[in-house]
Amino acid sequence: MSTTYHARYAHLPDGLARDVRITVDHGRITDVTTGLELQRGDHALPGVVLPGLANAHSHAFHRALRGRTHADGGTFWTWREAMYAVSARLDPISYLTLARAAYAEMALAGVTAVGEFHYLHHGPGGARYVDPNTMGHALVQAAADAGIRLTLLDTCYLAGGLGADGYADLEGPQLRFGDGDAQTWALRVDDLQDHLTGGPAHLRVGGAIHSVRAVPRDQLGVVADAVRARPRPQTRFGAGDVHTGPVPLVPPHGVNRSGTPLHVHLSEQPAENEAALAAHGLTPTGLLEAEGVLGPDLTAVHATHLTGEDVALLGGHRSWACFCPTTERDLADGIGPAVALRDAGARLSLGSDQHAVVDLIEEARALEMHERLASLERGRLAPSELLDAATAHESIGWPDAGRIEVGARADLVAVRDDSVRTAGADPAQLLLAASAADVDTVVVDGRVVVEAGRHRLGDVGRLLHEAITPLWKDT
Repeated sequence: MSTTYHARYAHLPDGLARDVRITVDHGRITDVTTGLELQRGDHALPGVVLPGLANAHSHAFHRALRGRTHADGGTFWTWREAMYAVSARLDPISYLTLARAAYAEMALAGVTAVGEFHYLHHGPGGARYVDPNTMGHALVQAAADAGIRLTLLDTCYLAGGLGADGYADLEGPQLRFGDGDAQTWALRVDDLQDHLTGGPAHLRVGGAIHSVRAVPRDQLGVVADAVRARPRPQTRFGAGDVHTGPVPLVPPHGVNRSGTPLHVHLSEQPAENEAALAAHGLTPTGLLEAEGVLGPDLTAVHATHLTGEDVALLGGHRSWACFCPTTERDLADGIGPAVALRDAGARLSLGSDQHAVVDLIEEARALEMHERLASLERGRLAPSELLDAATAHESIGWPDAGRIEVGARADLVAVRDDSVRTAGADPAQLLLAASAADVDTVVVDGRVVVEAGRHRLGDVGRLLHEAITPLWKDT
């Protein structure tokens, strides 16, 4: 049975339109007609309707850090110690509880799909669960409960750091992140099935290199090749996590036969660049190029401290650059070269990363505002470009989402235009005025997840409180 929605204003691929009727059937948009007034039987959507927003970079468990890392100032590296402390306290049940609440908060903000940069894989001290993907399955269930799609960017994390003398071993809480080597990591990820291989309809399995600090040089290409070989025949782990099947053939460097997303933290801190130059004589971007990792399937997260040559390499490969402005300013990372990357040919996406703020509208606005601060010029990125970055589902493996057009996934976000923030704003410029608090209705794959500003799970603030408070009870 089809459902028809009516929007007074909607952002379509060719621009803003008035009086738009959107017909949805089996989770897909089957008709889009403009210039028609509200008719009996239509479901009226208030304000301005956007395509679903894509949160391309998330660490769900970081949500527990909000409001707890500022007392002594500190640096990115002291913040990281607090992050490790939280990671050490989580088990599969508390991870599910926290991620469910975090994803519900995203849904309230208009996010219809999230790319989860997942490296909290194993038990304390690195102990293996009976199912080595238990923590990943908790994230999959959390997204299903919250009503959004998940791209599980299972992350290879092998080393504790990089210096001029080489790579450090994992230690302490980091032991939960590691699989020993990239081949073992790939075999574990092989056991995850997504909507392309008979798994959950809301799941896409991708991969990630944590950073050039955490994955040794000789393992970078192994990770990229493994990701680019998906989907492939599934190989199950048996008792004791023993892999008994053949190792599948992989395509050459830079060739992605599956469209599987590949992500990497890149040049977030100057110290990362200094370490790569000292150890390898290359910037992190240059190192990825040398090892065949760069490509149009790659999303470089943060991309803050790039040289002109780095920008040219990412642009030449048509790679994605995922900016997380609220995190980058919270951690004093700096302002990345968004416009320079765009002009070089790279594509832009957005994430909320550590969730100091969960508001993709704010992330989009900050992309332009940070550019204004850095350049002393306005209008560096047009409102339409900000919307493109906020709806870049392709960067997390959902190329059929992020547009209101026939055949696309039925993801709709109605943003009120009559709030104290948005009243009087031009609907074409709503992203420069609104916030997540103005999101009224969210439809994901044709299902209503948020209505009148309320999530189907109920009080999300309460869910967050109940998930986070126990993690800090002994501090």
